[in-house]
Amino acid sequence: MKKSNLKNLPTTSEISSELKYERNRIRFRRIIKSSVYALILVAAIAVLIATLVLPVLQISGTSMEPTLNNGEIVVLFKTAKLERGDLCGFSYSNKILIKRVIGLPGDFIVVDNEGNVFVNNEKIDEPYITEKGLGECDIEFPYEVPPEEYFLMGDHRSTSIDSRSSVIGCIPQEQIIGKIILKVWPLSDLSIID
Repeated sequence: MKKSNLKNLPTTSEISSELKYERNRIRFRRIIKSSVYALILVAAIAVLIATLVLPVLQISGTSMEPTLNNGEIVVLFKTAKLERGDLCGFSYSNKILIKRVIGLPGDFIVVDNEGNVFVNNEKIDEPYITEKGLGECDIEFPYEVPPEEYFLMGDHRSTSIDSRSSVIGCIPQEQIIGKIILKVWPLSDLSIID
């Protein structure tokens, strides 16, 4: 061989350096690829959880003021087990509405002209409302809540259309989506809802 051809051949250190560069490039591609797969998996799991277990809803309207205001974002926990006083979401006319559970199946409800609410002949304490009122009411009292249905009312009694109106009436258990457990937006109002 001619001496000039030997000068153009790469040295062992150059070959070693090039191999190291290629291995690092391949390793970097694998890391990026696995990171993208992990992010897709996490996003898919988050969507499943948000859809199946913890739906996120934005409040629209004033019927739940002052507890929940227009534009706030809340998280529901999918459950059919509700207690008196719980805030719940239910489907009605292809919408999800938010109201408070006042009466359970079999309860007797009375709302007097001043807006006081009685369940099974006992006046209930409602610290969450600021203004009492009969609101839009066309049912006769005492009203018995049918089996497997709930009597729901909004916290802003004068504007809320709820179970006091025969248009909505009591809500069957199969229409209940879940119980509101958390207010997440605005962040300054982040709180657990009991």
